Amino acid sequence: MRRWSEIAEQVAATTKTSEKTAILAGYLASLAPEELPVAAVFLTGRPFPETDQRTIGIGWSGMSGAVLRVAGADAGALGRAYDESSDVALAVAAVLRDAGHAPPPAGEPTLLETRDAFAAIESAQGAGAKAELLEALLRRASPATAAAIVKVMSGELRIGLREGLLEAALAKAFDRPLDAVKRAGMLTGDIGRTAVLAREDRLDDAAMTLFHPLKFMLASPAEDAAEIVRRLGPTVWVEDKYDGIRCQLHRRGDEVRLYSRDLNDISGQFPEVVEGARGLPWAGILDGEILAYRDGVVLPFLQLQARLGRKNPSAKILAEVPVIYVAWDVLGMDRDQDTVVTPLLERPLTERRAALEALTLPMAEDGGRFALSHLASVDSVDGLEAAFAEARARRNEGLLVKDPTSGYSPGRRGLGWLKMKKALATIDCVVVGVEVGHGKRHGVLSDYTFAVRDEASGQLVTIGKAYSGLTDAEIAEMTRWFEAHTISRHGRYRVVEPEVVVEVAFDVIMRSSRHKSGFALRFPRIANLRPDKPVGEIDTLATVTRLYEGLQLGAEHLVTARARQ
Repeated sequence: MRRWSEIAEQVAATTKTSEKTAILAGYLASLAPEELPVAAVFLTGRPFPETDQRTIGIGWSGMSGAVLRVAGADAGALGRAYDESSDVALAVAAVLRDAGHAPPPAGEPTLLETRDAFAAIESAQGAGAKAELLEALLRRASPATAAAIVKVMSGELRIGLREGLLEAALAKAFDRPLDAVKRAGMLTGDIGRTAVLAREDRLDDAAMTLFHPLKFMLASPAEDAAEIVRRLGPTVWVEDKYDGIRCQLHRRGDEVRLYSRDLNDISGQFPEVVEGARGLPWAGILDGEILAYRDGVVLPFLQLQARLGRKNPSAKILAEVPVIYVAWDVLGMDRDQDTVVTPLLERPLTERRAALEALTLPMAEDGGRFALSHLASVDSVDGLEAAFAEARARRNEGLLVKDPTSGYSPGRRGLGWLKMKKALATIDCVVVGVEVGHGKRHGVLSDYTFAVRDEASGQLVTIGKAYSGLTDAEIAEMTRWFEAHTISRHGRYRVVEPEVVVEVAFDVIMRSSRHKSGFALRFPRIANLRPDKPVGEIDTLATVTRLYEGLQLGAEHLVTARARQ
């Protein structure tokens, strides 16, 4: 594991892709067969393969206790170190280094021992048992190796390593065609398995298997209609961008499973969709979205949130927030009900949509739990703008714009899909709180909590939090200002003098008890700093209320998911 940590540091130390690839290729080629898949998976910043449902399941308290016992440090040592770096792995290394911790003569844990320790921690019952196992692992590790262990365990590797670069390293290490490595990775969803196939020259053996979720294809953001048509045209397909949760459906006979965007099994959360998919005359994999839906109307995302995380929802919640599955793609299909299905990923979208429309699905309009995405064909800039306005009128976020000839690229933002979103509106707010950022923004105050004015009480009431939109230079300048104008500190959070006005853009506004205003913004981001505007001229709660109510008018009975004709 020590060598793995040194390789990770070397990769992080260079910004050149060619150097990263060469470092990784040499390392991967040198590993023993049993070490290769473990090292590859760890290089994705995960303790287990992405499609593996297991999680370590140890929180800050358990990890902190383990580190402090190893270091013999006081209770606040790790917290103070974390406040300095905003990086838990660096904080762990700092605490152990300050304590003079060194591994025992028997040596540091190996890759395989670390893998086995992760598995043991995952399966251990209770926070205490998990913490004891982690403590035993860290006692054998140097501060640098301990940092590497925590990076993998916490999923925060941060060494500038994209999966595509790791695939390129595998191709170089074993002299295999890069396209073959990418295809195997696409089908298996497991970089460790792909590494083994590359080493053994069996990349053609990679297969798509039911109940083994694939990564989702992602869409790149775009706002300008002319640019979108130029990139994807002359004719593009458009679908409403729904405000639900992305979901992959796998089925064969009576066995049905649903997987979330992070590849977790969420079947238990939506039993009505699972039941609705049973007994159909096909086996395959669908991509789509789960929406809260009643009587032909899609309900706001806020209502759908009441269903999330409930592994066994009650009859009451099922009745209060019914859902449907809106399908828009088919990734694999086999009518002989076998476990291995024929992949359709490389087929053009036109063929995949035809295959989807040919499936037997119990449609919502007939009392079932399914619908097909609202699909239209557009061949002009004006047509795209009109389709966007219509999607917004249906209370959706915007459009997914797709090249009808495009394939499906799991886990990648393919150039064949673009998401067209525009800010619904902007409001002027004042920053009332700031927090230290994470990752590349650790050490600066980049997370802003903002408020509007309640004219009835004269108080500032919070309405959201944003951490995107400003440049690094702007954040650095504002960090200095906020540090000089801090009223009080509460761990990583600071209450600041309410003087900085920001223009906040957002996509959706909804009722919420999370903030004092009674509203919450979906996807808020800072559009501009407004040093020209005094605090007395920020928007009011009454303005926000009117904006919210205006969005509801005429939208109560619009259907966003169209069932197959």
